Amino acid sequence: MHMKTVLLLLVLALATIFALVCVLLTRGRAPSPCQHQPPEQEDTDGGQSLVFADLTPEEMVQVVRYLQGNLGVQLVDASRAKPSDNCIASVDVQVPAKAEVLRFLDGGGARPPREALAVLYFGNQPDPNVTEYVVGPLPTPAYHRDITVQKYGGKVPYHRRPTLAVEYKQMAGFLKSQVFPTAPSFMRQVMEYDGASLAALTAAPRGFQSGDRITWFVLFQNVSGFFVHPVGLEVLVDHSSLDISRWAVNRVFYNGQYYRDMVQLESAYVQGRISVEKVKKAPSAGDFSSMKPRAPSAALFPLQYEPQGPRYSIRENRVTFQGWSITFGMNPTSGVRGVDCPYLATYLDVHYLAHSHVSRISKNALCVFEQNLGSPLRRHYSNLQSLYYGGLVNSALVVRSIATMGNHDYVWDFVFYQNGAIEGKVQATGYASSSFLHGDGLRYGNRVWEHTLGTIRTHSINYKVDLDVGGRSGSSYNVCHYTESRFLAADPCGGLFESRSSSFCTVWWAEQ
Repeated sequence: MHMKTVLLLLVLALATIFALVCVLLTRGRAPSPCQHQPPEQEDTDGGQSLVFADLTPEEMVQVVRYLQGNLGVQLVDASRAKPSDNCIASVDVQVPAKAEVLRFLDGGGARPPREALAVLYFGNQPDPNVTEYVVGPLPTPAYHRDITVQKYGGKVPYHRRPTLAVEYKQMAGFLKSQVFPTAPSFMRQVMEYDGASLAALTAAPRGFQSGDRITWFVLFQNVSGFFVHPVGLEVLVDHSSLDISRWAVNRVFYNGQYYRDMVQLESAYVQGRISVEKVKKAPSAGDFSSMKPRAPSAALFPLQYEPQGPRYSIRENRVTFQGWSITFGMNPTSGVRGVDCPYLATYLDVHYLAHSHVSRISKNALCVFEQNLGSPLRRHYSNLQSLYYGGLVNSALVVRSIATMGNHDYVWDFVFYQNGAIEGKVQATGYASSSFLHGDGLRYGNRVWEHTLGTIRTHSINYKVDLDVGGRSGSSYNVCHYTESRFLAADPCGGLFESRSSSFCTVWWAEQ
């Protein structure tokens, strides 16, 4: 045999042996990160999902400019607007009518025009009101139409407007500059108030009859986890007037007793006619309310692993996963990686425009991940006659967002299973809702600290779902309400002195 042929065969043999050794050495090990990723699932959407896409920052800018130049009134930036001003409260995408969308998605129909929904507060008018406009087409608006009467059956009175962040700031300033100074001895000696040592939560509804705009402010020590550090003082503010200088205190509540205002409370205190329960001052870290671990963790928690990378793909606002094609959207009303969502989740930013003329971005506001559910979707072991075993791992795709409202956090999940089921799920967490413990307070909750009552609450969660199963439902919506009521020591109130961002995830369209 020729020497070159011998050498060539020897090299091939060595290469074969080397390859076999590599296979044996790596058998049972996790695939290396340099392995080829599975190919992306074929995307046959053709851009159809964009009919549901949230507004881009550029589109929001164009809508604001159009409204500023075409309504014939001066618009003040909502971040500094007084109740007597006109302002843009929010701008969001206007989801097209279902019939138009179905004609487009099913083929043959024209793409619905892309439009925005703008909510405006008109305080500087003879008849102040809340008006909703549809603005389009985007990205270059050329028209707007008032849909308020069509949507609500009439004009929306101004007193029904949701509270802007700036109004909370204005009420905080009212309490600090006009209300608390009228009870100097009580605030200094009992509350140990120094101008910044108190925080507040508000309660809704803001009154019990049409036209009311009155809000209770419940005071707490301004420390970490202030939600469970009540001081026993609550103030009812009437902020119905469009003139801030005419706002007034309707009632004061302290340690189980009502007073006409802070002046009467101060008089009763100076004369020694009230029962004082002085709360021990908590450190800034909150003491028992701190969320910092009390002891070092013994070991890391279990982690999920994707040996070949994610099995889902995301393109713009569309997620594809096995048989699922999901379009998502989010509107405003952000988290710790590995806690809120798995480390390997895909995190998405969200742009929104609310309480300001300038759009903002919520980083990592939404996450998408596949989750191993820990039990088989199907399996069978047979030892009768024929011997065999077969099974399938049960996993699901999760689209998650978390909303923080005051003391409470809501984890919103939309879960898409391999068997075609869809689950909407919400988990409530955060701090307990608390009030100052006095009198027969234990009838309404549990004592969680010296002067802190963890109050019992009922949370009702409602979903509105439109499902087409075995055919289309026509032009009207099939409405399904799912309600979950639980007793929880929590209350979804808005913060006054501390600004929080919140978001809610909505899956607009799912197709299997």
